[in-house]
Amino acid sequence: MSAAESDTRPDRLHGLDALRGGALLLGVVLHASMSYLPIPIWLFPDDQTSPAASGVFFAIHLFRMTAFFLIAGLFAHMMLGRRGTWSFVRDRLGRIAGPLLGLWWVVFPAVIGVIVWKAALDNGGVIPTDGPPPPPLTLETFPLLHLWFLWVLLILYAAFLFVRAPFALLDRDGAVGRLVDRLTGALVGPWTPALLAAPLALALWLTPDWIPFFGIPTPDKGFVPNPAALTAFGLAFGLGVLLDRRRDLLGRIERLWPVFTVVALGTGAAALVLSGGLVPPLTPVVDPEAKAPAAALYALAVYASTLAATALSLRFLSGYSAVRRYLADASYWVYIVHLPLVMVGQVLLLDAPWPWFAKLGAGVAGVMAVSLLSYELMVRHTFMGRWLNGRRVPWRRPLAQAVPAPAE
Repeated sequence: MSAAESDTRPDRLHGLDALRGGALLLGVVLHASMSYLPIPIWLFPDDQTSPAASGVFFAIHLFRMTAFFLIAGLFAHMMLGRRGTWSFVRDRLGRIAGPLLGLWWVVFPAVIGVIVWKAALDNGGVIPTDGPPPPPLTLETFPLLHLWFLWVLLILYAAFLFVRAPFALLDRDGAVGRLVDRLTGALVGPWTPALLAAPLALALWLTPDWIPFFGIPTPDKGFVPNPAALTAFGLAFGLGVLLDRRRDLLGRIERLWPVFTVVALGTGAAALVLSGGLVPPLTPVVDPEAKAPAAALYALAVYASTLAATALSLRFLSGYSAVRRYLADASYWVYIVHLPLVMVGQVLLLDAPWPWFAKLGAGVAGVMAVSLLSYELMVRHTFMGRWLNGRRVPWRRPLAQAVPAPAE
């Protein structure tokens, strides 16, 4: 099947493709916004800050990765059904484990290089030599950076195969599968965010030193993800697997887009208030009576916003769009390489006499321009495209060669 046929075939879920790509591209905005928050959480804080930047950060962080893992679970089940177990394993090792192992060694030194460059700028152009020694690299401290999502994906793929294996062997007549599908039908409805939120709320409540504003603790250090992150992303991934078995339920989710959207906006705003507002304290919640409602409300907002994003994508982005398809293909590469580029942009814009939103917009635009140009020239049409996206798109032939000459 050609690339064009693959893009336009009727069973392709273009809305979910767009959501997957959008979730990754929103990571550029998320990390770029961190310089402009009115709370000191980032390496390069800018003089131009605003509570509105906190709102941008909170809203994106609320649903972005749970939406990504929901789509990842659905596509994983779909790929396994089409290719079989061993082909699935080979593909995931090549396209997920391979970039994690191969490109971390590019991204991490680039991040360190930007930090050293900024330190030299602050030290009159000379690299300081009196800094503290780097922490030792251990299984608990290894800096996965923003590539942590690849490691968590591999864990969830392994768990998926492990849980599925006995059912595939024992459920010869499909009775268990039919029961699972009926339970999935009962799970999906206006009540779905509340059902999913219960275990996540407990996990957040049990998380020591939990800061509500930052929501699900990012598992960007170490090879053992924190329980709250595994709970949040594992539930989303599992729901995606179940939805691929019951594709008809995607229509139900789509029809519920007004309900999910209203609930997401209401619970998200309330969770922001309970977290301390747009200029939140950076201290953990220690009072159990205050922590419980904050955890419950945040967990409900996570899954309401995730399902709202899914429903809105199915409702309004399900048609084929060459632009959206290109950005979805490029999003994997863009997300992998974006962090050091974001940091360079933040350093370059520190002294610019612009408001925060202009700096944020310029930084995001610059990162996207460099990332997309490198994707077009280095990835899309080369072996890198096959490595990351599973296919290499040939360079377009000149029109004179592509169109046969008319017969005389």
